[in-house]
Amino acid sequence: MQTLYMDYAATTPVDPLVAEKMMQYLTPDGCFANPASRAHMLGWFAEQAVEEARQVIAKSIGCDLREIVWTSGATESNNLALKGVAEARQSQGRHIITSAIEHKAVLDTCGWLETQGFDVTYLKPDSKGVISVGQVADALRDDTILASFMWVNNELGSINPVLEIGSLLRENGVIFHVDAAQAGGKIAMDLAHMPIDLISFSAHKFYGPKGMGALYVRRDPALKVAAQMHGGGHERGMRSGTLPTHQIIGMAEAMKIAVDRLEKDHEHLTRLRLQFWQGISELDGVSVNGDLESGYPGILNVCFSGVDGESLLMALKDVAVSTGSACNSASVDPSYVLSGIGLSRNLALSSLRFSWGRFSTLDEIGQAVTSVKRAVSALRS
Repeated sequence: MQTLYMDYAATTPVDPLVAEKMMQYLTPDGCFANPASRAHMLGWFAEQAVEEARQVIAKSIGCDLREIVWTSGATESNNLALKGVAEARQSQGRHIITSAIEHKAVLDTCGWLETQGFDVTYLKPDSKGVISVGQVADALRDDTILASFMWVNNELGSINPVLEIGSLLRENGVIFHVDAAQAGGKIAMDLAHMPIDLISFSAHKFYGPKGMGALYVRRDPALKVAAQMHGGGHERGMRSGTLPTHQIIGMAEAMKIAVDRLEKDHEHLTRLRLQFWQGISELDGVSVNGDLESGYPGILNVCFSGVDGESLLMALKDVAVSTGSACNSASVDPSYVLSGIGLSRNLALSSLRFSWGRFSTLDEIGQAVTSVKRAVSALRS
Protein backbone atom coordinates (compact mmCIF):
# COMPACT_ATOMS: atom_id res chain seq x y z
CA MET A 1 0.00 0.00 0.00
CA GLN A 2 1.39 3.39 -1.02
CA THR A 3 1.37 6.03 1.71
CA LEU A 4 0.04 9.47 0.86
CA TYR A 5 2.61 11.85 2.36
CA MET A 6 0.88 14.83 3.97
CA ASP A 7 3.46 15.82 6.58
CA TYR A 8 5.48 18.37 4.60
CA ALA A 9 5.63 20.69 7.63
CA ALA A 10 7.75 18.05 9.40
CA THR A 11 10.10 17.73 6.44
CA THR A 12 10.06 17.98 2.68
CA PRO A 13 11.68 15.44 0.36
CA VAL A 14 14.90 16.64 -1.25
CA ASP A 15 14.20 17.93 -4.74
CA PRO A 16 15.85 15.54 -7.26
CA LEU A 17 17.67 18.49 -8.84
CA VAL A 18 19.13 19.34 -5.43
CA ALA A 19 20.24 15.75 -4.76
CA GLU A 20 21.92 15.61 -8.17
CA LYS A 21 23.83 18.83 -7.46
CA MET A 22 24.92 17.61 -4.01
CA MET A 23 26.45 14.42 -5.44
CA GLN A 24 29.04 16.54 -7.23
CA TYR A 25 30.53 17.46 -3.83
CA LEU A 26 30.65 14.04 -2.20
CA THR A 27 32.56 11.49 -4.26
CA PRO A 28 36.32 11.15 -5.04
CA ASP A 29 35.86 12.60 -8.52
CA GLY A 30 33.94 15.60 -7.14
CA CYS A 31 34.71 18.73 -5.09
CA PHE A 32 34.89 16.92 -1.71
CA ALA A 33 37.80 18.71 -0.01
CA ASN A 34 37.58 20.61 3.27
CA PRO A 35 36.77 24.25 2.39
CA ALA A 36 39.02 25.36 5.27
CA SER A 37 42.04 23.59 3.70
CA ARG A 38 43.74 26.53 2.05
CA ALA A 39 47.07 24.76 1.47
CA HIS A 40 45.98 23.18 -1.82
CA MET A 41 43.81 23.84 -4.87
CA LEU A 42 41.12 21.27 -3.97
CA GLY A 43 40.44 23.15 -0.73
CA TRP A 44 40.27 26.41 -2.66
CA PHE A 45 37.67 24.97 -5.04
CA ALA A 46 35.57 23.78 -2.10
CA GLU A 47 35.83 27.18 -0.42
CA GLN A 48 34.81 28.88 -3.65
CA ALA A 49 31.77 26.62 -3.91
CA VAL A 50 30.75 27.46 -0.33
CA GLU A 51 31.06 31.19 -0.95
CA GLU A 52 29.12 30.98 -4.21
CA ALA A 53 26.37 29.14 -2.31
CA ARG A 54 26.42 31.86 0.35
CA GLN A 55 25.92 34.41 -2.41
CA VAL A 56 22.95 32.44 -3.78
CA ILE A 57 21.25 32.41 -0.37
CA ALA A 58 21.99 36.11 0.16
CA LYS A 59 20.58 37.07 -3.23
CA SER A 60 17.47 34.94 -2.63
CA ILE A 61 16.57 36.73 0.61
CA GLY A 62 17.92 40.18 -0.24
CA CYS A 63 20.94 40.58 2.00
CA ASP A 64 24.73 40.79 1.94
CA LEU A 65 26.57 37.46 1.69
CA ARG A 66 28.55 38.40 4.81
CA GLU A 67 25.28 38.31 6.77
CA ILE A 68 24.85 34.54 6.26
CA VAL A 69 26.21 32.18 8.93
CA TRP A 70 26.02 28.44 8.16
CA THR A 71 24.51 26.22 10.86
CA SER A 72 23.09 22.70 11.15
CA GLY A 73 19.49 23.94 10.98
CA ALA A 74 16.95 26.27 12.55
CA THR A 75 17.31 24.69 16.00
CA GLU A 76 20.97 25.62 16.14
CA SER A 77 20.27 29.00 14.53
CA ASN A 78 17.63 29.76 17.16
CA ASN A 79 20.02 28.77 19.95
CA LEU A 80 22.85 30.85 18.51
CA ALA A 81 20.62 33.88 18.01
CA LEU A 82 18.94 33.87 21.41
CA LYS A 83 21.84 32.75 23.59
CA GLY A 84 24.37 34.72 21.55
CA VAL A 85 22.48 38.02 21.78
CA ALA A 86 21.50 37.48 25.43
CA GLU A 87 25.11 36.88 26.39
CA ALA A 88 26.39 39.84 24.39
CA ARG A 89 23.76 42.31 25.66
CA GLN A 90 23.18 41.17 29.24
CA SER A 91 24.82 44.29 30.63
CA GLN A 92 22.10 46.37 28.90
CA GLY A 93 19.18 44.35 30.22
CA ARG A 94 17.89 40.86 30.86
CA HIS A 95 14.32 40.93 29.55
CA ILE A 96 13.23 38.87 26.51
CA ILE A 97 9.83 38.68 24.79
CA THR A 98 8.47 35.71 22.83
CA SER A 99 5.17 33.86 22.43
CA ALA A 100 3.76 30.81 24.17
CA ILE A 101 3.40 28.88 20.90
CA GLU A 102 6.91 29.18 19.49
CA HIS A 103 8.81 26.07 18.41
CA LYS A 104 10.49 24.17 21.24
CA ALA A 105 13.86 25.28 19.86
CA VAL A 106 12.92 28.79 20.99
CA LEU A 107 10.86 27.94 24.10
CA ASP A 108 13.43 25.55 25.56
CA THR A 109 16.22 28.02 24.84
CA CYS A 110 14.26 30.76 26.61
CA GLY A 111 13.64 28.37 29.48
CA TRP A 112 17.38 27.78 29.80
CA LEU A 113 18.06 31.53 29.69
CA GLU A 114 15.65 31.94 32.61
CA THR A 115 17.91 29.66 34.65
CA GLN A 116 20.74 32.07 33.82
CA GLY A 117 18.98 35.06 35.32
CA PHE A 118 17.02 36.35 32.32
CA ASP A 119 13.33 37.29 32.55
CA VAL A 120 11.14 36.03 29.68
CA THR A 121 7.63 37.25 28.85
CA TYR A 122 5.54 34.68 26.94
CA LEU A 123 2.74 36.40 25.01
CA LYS A 124 -0.54 34.53 24.45
CA PRO A 125 -1.68 34.57 20.79
CA ASP A 126 -5.24 35.16 19.62
CA SER A 127 -7.54 32.29 18.63
CA LYS A 128 -5.92 32.14 15.18
CA GLY A 129 -2.39 31.88 16.57
CA VAL A 130 -1.27 35.43 15.80
CA ILE A 131 0.63 37.87 18.02
CA SER A 132 -0.37 41.52 17.62
CA VAL A 133 1.88 44.58 17.56
CA GLY A 134 -0.10 45.98 20.48
CA GLN A 135 0.75 42.97 22.63
CA VAL A 136 4.44 43.43 21.92
CA ALA A 137 4.23 47.15 22.67
CA ASP A 138 2.56 46.47 26.02
CA ALA A 139 5.24 43.92 26.94
CA LEU A 140 8.19 46.24 26.27
CA ARG A 141 10.26 47.34 29.26
CA ASP A 142 13.28 49.55 29.74
CA ASP A 143 15.43 46.43 30.14
CA THR A 144 14.05 44.56 27.10
CA ILE A 145 16.98 43.51 24.90
CA LEU A 146 15.52 40.86 22.58
CA ALA A 147 12.25 39.59 21.09
CA SER A 148 11.70 36.39 19.10
CA PHE A 149 8.66 35.37 17.05
CA MET A 150 8.16 32.81 14.32
CA TRP A 151 7.08 34.03 10.90
CA VAL A 152 4.83 31.05 10.07
CA ASN A 153 3.58 28.77 12.84
CA ASN A 154 4.60 25.17 12.19
CA GLU A 155 1.35 23.65 13.52
CA LEU A 156 -1.27 26.18 12.44
CA GLY A 157 0.18 27.92 9.40
CA SER A 158 -0.74 31.26 10.98
CA ILE A 159 1.42 34.20 9.92
CA ASN A 160 2.69 36.82 12.35
CA PRO A 161 2.96 40.51 11.32
CA VAL A 162 6.75 40.44 11.55
CA LEU A 163 7.29 43.68 9.61
CA GLU A 164 5.06 45.70 11.92
CA ILE A 165 6.51 44.04 15.02
CA GLY A 166 10.03 44.63 13.69
CA SER A 167 9.37 48.33 13.11
CA LEU A 168 8.15 48.72 16.69
CA LEU A 169 11.14 46.89 18.12
CA ARG A 170 13.64 48.86 16.05
CA GLU A 171 12.12 52.14 17.25
CA ASN A 172 12.71 50.93 20.80
CA GLY A 173 16.25 49.61 20.25
CA VAL A 174 15.28 45.96 20.80
CA ILE A 175 16.96 43.19 18.78
CA PHE A 176 14.44 41.21 16.73
CA HIS A 177 14.92 37.51 15.90
CA VAL A 178 12.54 35.64 13.58
CA ASP A 179 12.24 31.87 13.34
CA ALA A 180 11.65 31.41 9.61
CA ALA A 181 11.91 27.62 9.49
CA GLN A 182 8.45 27.45 7.88
CA ALA A 183 8.82 30.68 5.90
CA GLY A 184 12.19 30.28 4.18
CA GLY A 185 11.74 29.58 0.47
CA LYS A 186 7.97 30.03 0.86
CA ILE A 187 7.48 33.75 1.53
CA ALA A 188 9.22 36.52 -0.42
CA MET A 189 11.93 38.28 1.57
CA ASP A 190 14.03 41.38 0.99
CA LEU A 191 15.92 41.60 4.26
CA ALA A 192 17.84 44.71 3.27
CA HIS A 193 14.57 46.61 3.66
CA MET A 194 13.03 44.72 6.58
CA PRO A 195 13.35 45.68 10.29
CA ILE A 196 14.64 42.23 11.27
CA ASP A 197 18.03 41.59 12.88
CA LEU A 198 18.34 37.81 12.88
CA ILE A 199 16.48 35.05 10.98
CA SER A 200 16.77 31.26 11.31
CA PHE A 201 16.44 28.89 8.35
CA SER A 202 16.32 25.11 7.85
CA ALA A 203 17.05 23.63 4.43
CA HIS A 204 14.89 20.54 4.87
CA LYS A 205 11.75 22.68 5.07
CA PHE A 206 12.17 23.82 1.44
CA TYR A 207 13.32 20.65 -0.35
CA GLY A 208 16.94 20.79 0.77
CA PRO A 209 18.95 18.35 2.92
CA LYS A 210 18.37 17.72 6.62
CA GLY A 211 21.08 18.87 9.02
CA MET A 212 21.71 22.13 7.15
CA GLY A 213 20.59 25.66 7.94
CA ALA A 214 21.66 29.26 8.27
CA LEU A 215 21.34 32.27 10.52
CA TYR A 216 21.01 35.72 8.98
CA VAL A 217 22.83 38.26 11.15
CA ARG A 218 22.32 41.87 10.08
CA ARG A 219 25.60 43.72 9.63
CA ASP A 220 25.62 46.30 12.37
CA PRO A 221 28.51 47.10 14.74
CA ALA A 222 26.01 47.28 17.59
CA LEU A 223 24.68 43.76 16.90
CA LYS A 224 26.94 41.27 18.63
CA VAL A 225 26.30 37.52 18.74
CA ALA A 226 28.46 35.56 21.18
CA ALA A 227 29.59 32.20 19.79
CA GLN A 228 27.99 29.11 21.34
CA MET A 229 30.33 26.61 19.63
CA HIS A 230 34.08 27.11 19.83
CA GLY A 231 36.81 25.60 17.72
CA GLY A 232 38.53 26.80 14.59
CA GLY A 233 36.86 30.18 14.43
CA HIS A 234 34.81 29.40 11.32
CA GLU A 235 32.01 31.70 10.14
CA ARG A 236 33.69 34.85 11.41
CA GLY A 237 34.02 33.28 14.83
CA MET A 238 30.25 32.83 15.32
CA ARG A 239 30.02 29.12 14.51
CA SER A 240 33.04 26.83 14.48
CA GLY A 241 33.01 23.48 12.71
CA THR A 242 34.04 21.97 9.38
CA LEU A 243 31.63 23.20 6.73
CA PRO A 244 29.66 20.41 4.95
CA THR A 245 30.15 21.54 1.38
CA HIS A 246 27.60 19.16 -0.14
CA GLN A 247 24.93 20.21 2.39
CA ILE A 248 25.61 23.89 1.77
CA ILE A 249 25.41 23.40 -1.98
CA GLY A 250 22.14 21.54 -1.48
CA MET A 251 20.63 24.31 0.63
CA ALA A 252 21.60 26.98 -1.88
CA GLU A 253 20.22 25.03 -4.83
CA ALA A 254 16.99 24.33 -2.93
CA MET A 255 16.59 28.00 -2.03
CA LYS A 256 17.26 29.10 -5.61
CA ILE A 257 14.61 26.70 -6.95
CA ALA A 258 12.15 27.69 -4.23
CA VAL A 259 12.49 31.42 -4.96
CA ASP A 260 12.17 30.82 -8.71
CA ARG A 261 8.98 28.81 -8.06
CA LEU A 262 7.60 30.95 -5.24
CA GLU A 263 4.41 32.08 -6.95
CA LYS A 264 3.85 28.78 -8.72
CA ASP A 265 4.24 26.75 -5.53
CA HIS A 266 1.96 29.09 -3.58
CA GLU A 267 -0.80 28.77 -6.16
CA HIS A 268 -0.40 24.99 -6.18
CA LEU A 269 -0.63 24.75 -2.39
CA THR A 270 -3.69 27.01 -2.36
CA ARG A 271 -5.49 24.72 -4.79
CA LEU A 272 -4.55 21.65 -2.74
CA ARG A 273 -5.79 23.21 0.50
CA LEU A 274 -9.07 24.33 -1.09
CA GLN A 275 -9.81 20.88 -2.48
CA PHE A 276 -8.93 19.16 0.79
CA TRP A 277 -11.02 21.50 2.94
CA GLN A 278 -14.01 21.39 0.58
CA GLY A 279 -13.87 17.61 0.75
CA ILE A 280 -13.59 17.06 4.50
CA SER A 281 -15.87 19.97 5.47
CA GLU A 282 -18.78 17.81 4.32
CA LEU A 283 -18.32 15.98 7.63
CA ASP A 284 -20.16 17.27 10.68
CA GLY A 285 -18.18 18.72 13.59
CA VAL A 286 -15.11 19.69 11.56
CA SER A 287 -13.35 23.02 12.07
CA VAL A 288 -10.04 24.71 11.27
CA ASN A 289 -7.54 25.56 13.99
CA GLY A 290 -5.81 28.73 12.87
CA ASP A 291 -6.59 31.02 9.96
CA LEU A 292 -8.02 29.43 6.81
CA GLU A 293 -8.15 32.73 4.95
CA SER A 294 -4.80 34.34 5.74
CA GLY A 295 -2.63 31.43 6.86
CA TYR A 296 0.13 29.72 4.90
CA PRO A 297 -1.65 27.38 2.41
CA GLY A 298 0.72 24.45 2.92
CA ILE A 299 -0.53 23.74 6.46
CA LEU A 300 -4.07 22.99 7.63
CA ASN A 301 -4.78 22.02 11.23
CA VAL A 302 -8.21 20.41 11.55
CA CYS A 303 -10.32 19.50 14.58
CA PHE A 304 -12.61 16.46 14.24
CA SER A 305 -14.96 16.90 17.19
CA GLY A 306 -15.74 13.68 19.02
CA VAL A 307 -12.87 11.74 17.45
CA ASP A 308 -9.62 10.92 19.24
CA GLY A 309 -6.72 12.19 17.15
CA GLU A 310 -4.45 9.25 17.94
CA SER A 311 -7.19 6.80 16.97
CA LEU A 312 -7.71 8.71 13.74
CA LEU A 313 -3.97 8.54 13.03
CA MET A 314 -4.07 4.77 13.46
CA ALA A 315 -7.12 4.52 11.20
CA LEU A 316 -5.40 6.54 8.46
CA LYS A 317 -2.91 3.82 7.59
CA ASP A 318 -2.46 5.10 4.05
CA VAL A 319 -2.04 8.80 4.95
CA ALA A 320 1.07 10.21 6.66
CA VAL A 321 -0.10 13.09 8.89
CA SER A 322 0.68 14.23 12.43
CA THR A 323 -0.91 15.57 15.58
CA GLY A 324 1.51 18.52 15.58
CA SER A 325 5.22 19.24 15.58
CA ALA A 326 7.48 16.28 14.83
CA CYS A 327 9.54 17.28 17.88
CA ASN A 328 6.57 16.44 20.13
CA SER A 329 5.11 13.47 18.24
CA ALA A 330 5.92 10.99 21.04
CA SER A 331 3.92 12.95 23.61
CA VAL A 332 0.44 11.82 24.67
CA ASP A 333 -0.43 15.31 25.88
CA PRO A 334 -2.40 17.69 23.67
CA SER A 335 -0.41 20.11 21.54
CA TYR A 336 0.72 23.11 23.59
CA VAL A 337 0.15 25.21 20.47
CA LEU A 338 -3.53 24.24 20.28
CA SER A 339 -3.92 24.70 24.03
CA GLY A 340 -2.18 28.06 23.61
CA ILE A 341 -4.87 29.35 21.24
CA GLY A 342 -7.62 28.37 23.66
CA LEU A 343 -8.71 24.89 22.57
CA SER A 344 -9.98 22.59 25.29
CA ARG A 345 -8.03 19.41 26.01
CA ASN A 346 -10.64 17.28 24.22
CA LEU A 347 -10.68 19.44 21.08
CA ALA A 348 -6.89 19.65 21.00
CA LEU A 349 -6.68 15.85 21.23
CA SER A 350 -9.19 15.62 18.37
CA SER A 351 -7.00 17.59 15.96
CA LEU A 352 -4.58 16.63 13.19
CA ARG A 353 -2.16 18.67 11.10
CA PHE A 354 -2.20 18.09 7.35
CA SER A 355 0.56 19.63 5.25
CA TRP A 356 1.40 19.25 1.58
CA GLY A 357 3.97 20.57 -0.85
CA ARG A 358 5.48 20.82 -4.29
CA PHE A 359 5.20 17.14 -5.11
CA SER A 360 1.67 16.65 -3.75
CA THR A 361 -1.04 16.16 -6.38
CA LEU A 362 -4.76 16.88 -6.58
CA ASP A 363 -5.32 13.16 -7.05
CA GLU A 364 -3.54 12.46 -3.76
CA ILE A 365 -5.67 15.09 -2.05
CA GLY A 366 -8.77 13.35 -3.36
CA GLN A 367 -7.57 10.01 -2.03
CA ALA A 368 -6.76 11.55 1.34
CA VAL A 369 -10.21 13.14 1.59
CA THR A 370 -11.81 9.76 0.94
CA SER A 371 -9.61 8.08 3.57
CA VAL A 372 -10.29 10.78 6.19
CA LYS A 373 -14.06 10.76 5.66
CA ARG A 374 -14.17 6.98 5.84
CA ALA A 375 -12.02 6.83 8.98
CA VAL A 376 -13.89 9.60 10.83
CA SER A 377 -17.27 8.09 10.00
CA ALA A 378 -16.12 4.65 11.19
CA LEU A 379 -14.75 5.99 14.48
CA ARG A 380 -17.88 8.01 15.18
CA SER A 381 -20.15 5.06 14.51
